[in-house]
Amino acid sequence: MLYLNDDIAGFDFAAALPLLSDQRREQALKFKHEQGRKTCAAAYLLLCEGLRKEYGITEKPIFEYGTYGKPFIKGHSEIHFNLSHCREAVVCVVSDRPVGVDVESIREFKESLVHYTMNDDEVVRITQSTSPAMEFIRLWTMKEAVLKLSGEGIRNNLKTVLTGQEQIETVVNVEKSYVYSVIFG
Repeated sequence: MLYLNDDIAGFDFAAALPLLSDQRREQALKFKHEQGRKTCAAAYLLLCEGLRKEYGITEKPIFEYGTYGKPFIKGHSEIHFNLSHCREAVVCVVSDRPVGVDVESIREFKESLVHYTMNDDEVVRITQSTSPAMEFIRLWTMKEAVLKLSGEGIRNNLKTVLTGQEQIETVVNVEKSYVYSVIFG
């Protein structure tokens, strides 16, 4: 199940602090800017909501990390989740199978980044789109969701990441200026 918070400006970080585990509180407080602290806390609270609704788990989850840094919940290896955030939104997916999710702000991009991260077909789709910025971010979130599903994270040659579009759900929120993509294993 997917959980979304796209009211980051209205998120009350001070009220959220006591709801976080010590581990997550420490992580949130390391962020230099309020925006990072808010999104870190909001993502964790979405995970808590998902665990409560789907599994009846009410204790604060503690993370352990896989080989490439993908988090999992200590004592609950049967539960899969993935978190992502940008300035406009925070997304959490909780599942009984591996999952990857990415959310990004729709923004202008550098052409050099397109050529560095996208294969030839993707470059054509971006350049021929009526909204190149949105198409770039859509493809980017798809690639990152695939990599987060595998646990690899961002790697050197993003051009070779095949998105398997038929398996990826992508949502574009033009009004709030973000795109997210989610894929289940």
